[in-house]
Amino acid sequence: MESLGVVVNPIAGMGGRVGLKGTDGKLEEARELGAEPRAPDRAREALAAVHRRAPELTVYTAAGVLGEDAARDAGYEPIVVYEPTADDGTEPPAETTAADTRAAVRAFLERDVDLVCFVGGDGTAVDVAEVIERDAERATTDSGSETDFSRDDSGTPMLGVPAGVKIYSSVFAVTPADAGRIIAEFDRVTSREVNDIDEDAYRDGEVRAELKAVVPVPVAPDVQSGKQVSSGSVDSLASGFAREIDPDRTYVFGPGSTVGAIETELGIDPSPLGVDVWRDGTVLARDASESEILEVLAEPVTIVVSPIGGQGFIFGRGNHQLSPAVIERADEIEVVASGEKLDGIDALRVDTDDAAIDESLRGWQQVRTGRFTTRLVNVV
Repeated sequence: MESLGVVVNPIAGMGGRVGLKGTDGKLEEARELGAEPRAPDRAREALAAVHRRAPELTVYTAAGVLGEDAARDAGYEPIVVYEPTADDGTEPPAETTAADTRAAVRAFLERDVDLVCFVGGDGTAVDVAEVIERDAERATTDSGSETDFSRDDSGTPMLGVPAGVKIYSSVFAVTPADAGRIIAEFDRVTSREVNDIDEDAYRDGEVRAELKAVVPVPVAPDVQSGKQVSSGSVDSLASGFAREIDPDRTYVFGPGSTVGAIETELGIDPSPLGVDVWRDGTVLARDASESEILEVLAEPVTIVVSPIGGQGFIFGRGNHQLSPAVIERADEIEVVASGEKLDGIDALRVDTDDAAIDESLRGWQQVRTGRFTTRLVNVV
């Protein structure tokens, strides 16, 4: 590979730790709650990993926080091919938009980059895929042949660096470091799905996923799978967990239906996609942000999480409220999942934005699968 296009959604993921479950339409609220950008740091980490392996790569990017800053910090001298302009013509505008992402990608494609790398979440993936699909369709129409988006050569490949709250698409590397390695070393592509969900429904506890595009993505073991929803009863698992509750412990219940079943067994009205804190029959915080969780924690602390089906993430996807600071307060982490869900997962994964915390979580983890049954699964 000789050239790379890089675009960063600088606000991606800001709503996670403050409990907003996304940033779409919630940016000002996220800032008022103290949210800080995470995408720029993850962009720098990914590009630094690329630079260690391919320092001679030509990097095209958008100005400032849209990619230029991260590329320079990683050691590149990027070629800026897009600069956002405000409605009044001033540069740069106070805020960037999805239109800026799409315009940057169009500029990359005009320069025939070998790969588009984007930093964000599913919404950013949709914006990038839309431009790539239209470019591929136009090229195919111009050549007089029929478009076939199932082919591996159906457009310029794309790869995501995960920075959003919701990561349901199968176009993302597992971690920023994995993204850097893939960018520098991949030699084949395959078709992968881009999915997005309705964030307003998601905040109300309902997942409405929709296939948005099928695009070429590098073939590599560290590209995550799309989210799958596990089916089957978890009643026995919930019952077994509830029987062993320690009244002297504070329990931090993560998102998801499996953990929600445990809460229901305990008489709690769970927030399906939020984080609840409970101790000895009392809900201390419901649908809590990181700061709200930390405020009510009293040791000892157990965090209860369930892996995302098909992906295996227990921290770092959809539960950013369970931040490194929260994890550090826990002396026990309980992972729960049905056997059916585990059958579709090759390993458990973590991506907390803190390398030391991630490393401390790696190794064999006991996962409760039923009333009395457990299974050992490796956290990688």
